[in-house]
Amino acid sequence: MNQLEAFKGIDTYFIEFHKKFKKIFDANAPHEEKMPGEWNDRLNSFQKMILLKSVRADKITLAIQNFIIEKIGKPFIDPPTFNLGSCYDDSSNISPLIFVLSMGSDPIADFKKYAAERDMMARIDLVSLG
Repeated sequence: MNQLEAFKGIDTYFIEFHKKFKKIFDANAPHEEKMPGEWNDRLNSFQKMILLKSVRADKITLAIQNFIIEKIGKPFIDPPTFNLGSCYDDSSNISPLIFVLSMGSDPIADFKKYAAERDMMARIDLVSLG
C-alpha cells in the first residue's frame, strides 16, 4: 500500500465527522491527540503528522519532534550543551570563533570569563556585525 492509499476516504469522513476533528483543532496539545475513528489505527505516525498539518499546521514542529523521539530517540532533539573550551580547541587563526546570537542569548560574559581564566583578555577582538 502506498502512502496515499492510507488516506482513501478521509475526505468524506472529515466532512461527515468534522466535529471529531474540531476536538483536535481546539486542543492545547493537538500533536498528542488520537485521530478520530479508524484513522488512529489506520495511519502510521508519519501519516498522522500529514493529517495534523491539515488541521493544526502550527503544531507540526512539535509533532515532528515526537516523531523523531519515537523513531530514533530523544537525544536527537535535545541540543548539545555549549562547551566554550571545546569550541576554542577547534578554532585557529584561520577558523575563528564566531557567535551567532539569537533572542535571549548572550555568550559574551561566559566568553570573557573563559578568556580571563586562560589569561587571554588582551588577545580578544570583539566585532559586532549587526
